[in-house]
Amino acid sequence: MADAAELPARLRHAFWIGGGSGAGKSTIARRLADRCGWRLYPTDEVMRDHAGRTTPEEAPFLHEFIAMDMDERWVNRSPEVMLETFHWFRGEGFGLIVEDLLRLPQEPYVIVEGFRLLPHLVKPLLAAPEHAVWLLPTPEFRHAAIRSRSVPGEGFVRKTSDPAKADRNIAERDRMFTRRLQAEAERLRLRTIRVDTALTEDDLAEQVITAFGL
Repeated sequence: MADAAELPARLRHAFWIGGGSGAGKSTIARRLADRCGWRLYPTDEVMRDHAGRTTPEEAPFLHEFIAMDMDERWVNRSPEVMLETFHWFRGEGFGLIVEDLLRLPQEPYVIVEGFRLLPHLVKPLLAAPEHAVWLLPTPEFRHAAIRSRSVPGEGFVRKTSDPAKADRNIAERDRMFTRRLQAEAERLRLRTIRVDTALTEDDLAEQVITAFGL
């Protein structure tokens, strides 16, 4: 890993889109990458790889989660406990994102997106404040977005004994996570965009482009 003081210069080609679940991060990141001819780094797609590159000592919450059955993960625990113990929300494995990015060439620019981009972890890496933005969905927007993606009878919650409770637990956990992101980003004076059902995809894309100063 590079010296921490060197990271903003070495990652000056990176633009970051974080935010809550269902906020449209992936959609907007793909649009911008296509529009600008940039590289795309979706952090969701490397979660399995990153999990395999960690040890229980490095990522204790992750390895405890791996050992749980589906009900232990999503049904039997309260949303508050789920929030406080979810490994990616605690920043476990974030260093592997940085390692991956440092291996990429500095041209073209790269858009990094995903809920794993916690404001306090991203801020020390920024070449400029406008290189990052967090999308904060309202509960109504998140519900509509998740519902539009789902197929009846499918999804990991269907593997639990009580899919409806698992859905409620996850929705409440994600609502609290979004509020935490908002408070943290505001404290660190980082940019956020509220995403509600009145906002079109085109509008959101334009707001992100404006936030990036493009």
